[in-house]
Amino acid sequence: MSELLVSGGRVLDAAGERTADVRVVDGTVVEVGPGLSPGAGALVLDASGAIVTPGLVDLQVHFREPGREDAEDVEHGARAAALGGCTAVVCMPNTEPPLDDAAVVEAVLARGRRSACDVRVAGCITKGRAGRELAPLGELYDLGVRIFTDDGDCVADAGVMRRAFEYASALPGAVLAQHAEDPALVRGGHMNEGEWSARLGIPGRPAEAESTIVARDLALARLTGGRYHVLHLSSAQSAQLVREARAQGVRVTAECTPQHLVLTDEACATFDPVFKMNPPLRTARDVEALRGALADGTIDAIATDHAPHAPETKEQPFEEAPPGMLGVETALAVVWTTLVEPGVVSPARALEALSWAPARIAGLDAAGHGGPVEPGRPANLCVFDPAHSWVVDAHALASKSRNTPWEGWKLTGKVRHTILRGRPTVRDGALA
Repeated sequence: MSELLVSGGRVLDAAGERTADVRVVDGTVVEVGPGLSPGAGALVLDASGAIVTPGLVDLQVHFREPGREDAEDVEHGARAAALGGCTAVVCMPNTEPPLDDAAVVEAVLARGRRSACDVRVAGCITKGRAGRELAPLGELYDLGVRIFTDDGDCVADAGVMRRAFEYASALPGAVLAQHAEDPALVRGGHMNEGEWSARLGIPGRPAEAESTIVARDLALARLTGGRYHVLHLSSAQSAQLVREARAQGVRVTAECTPQHLVLTDEACATFDPVFKMNPPLRTARDVEALRGALADGTIDAIATDHAPHAPETKEQPFEEAPPGMLGVETALAVVWTTLVEPGVVSPARALEALSWAPARIAGLDAAGHGGPVEPGRPANLCVFDPAHSWVVDAHALASKSRNTPWEGWKLTGKVRHTILRGRPTVRDGALA
């Protein structure tokens, strides 16, 4: 028998907040309450002054395997995720080759089974992510895939997207997730179209490129009864569309990234490609609207869109560099520092958006992720010290890449322990 005791913390999950220790035996929570004493030989993890919450679940990461292991691989990405408090992640399918084939999906899942967190994958909606012919959704579903997306590319053909909704509706728990940017409107653009793109002379990507696709897909979801998830929602218009559609009964969920909740297109004024993203950083008005949508639940989840790039590619001139940034190791601290401490959202709402809401969207609640922290549940836990101050150092992060816009930021809040199925993957802030 293997026993672990998380001692002296405050448990915060969907059931609320309470002072309690957590006893784990053979990977399962067996007791939650104050003043628990460890059994003989038990491993005791100190949670004094810390929050004990269900492990975080990141709905959108790019671990670059297969094909771009120079930038990231499953092993390093999972380590970074565990250091950020994650017990599960969903890898996007824009790999080389893409995740549109059962053999490729199974190879990534096999790598994930040997990693520091539970690595799941999203399958492609279309073959080769080309937007023309549906991928073998049923075959991928049988391997455990529940999210389907051509992330990195939008499924621009409405007929193809309708067929995908109709097919996926026959697969219980399946959801179509869209990178919502009309390719005809963003072609050749490198940042948000607006005041700053005009001042900098950089071709823009208008917010309407996102909102028009979101509107179309919401109409298709309404027509077919399918489940729809908006990846990295970035604009005020899109948030309002989701809010209205949900009120009308459309089965829609949405996520936003920490960077779109904090940074604006003005950051691109330095021409530093670390601030180049797709969708691009938007205006202060959009940031304010997204924060409101997160607070009222219109935006269900926070996902990082963790997108590592090798230095020689990301350090090119702004218009030539690929979009994307690191995120899994810093997300919780960025959210805590910029949203929780100023009172934009409550601690419970922030943790819901980072843990049990994404677990529910991806169907990972059935696999024991997202809590609640109660007897009989798998011990997938994050112990987070909300008072720990630290400065982000790109070279100290666990990723193989270094492209973080948070370099040099002083953040408040640090993961102390991460526990996956009763086993510490992170202990006292270091990989176990």
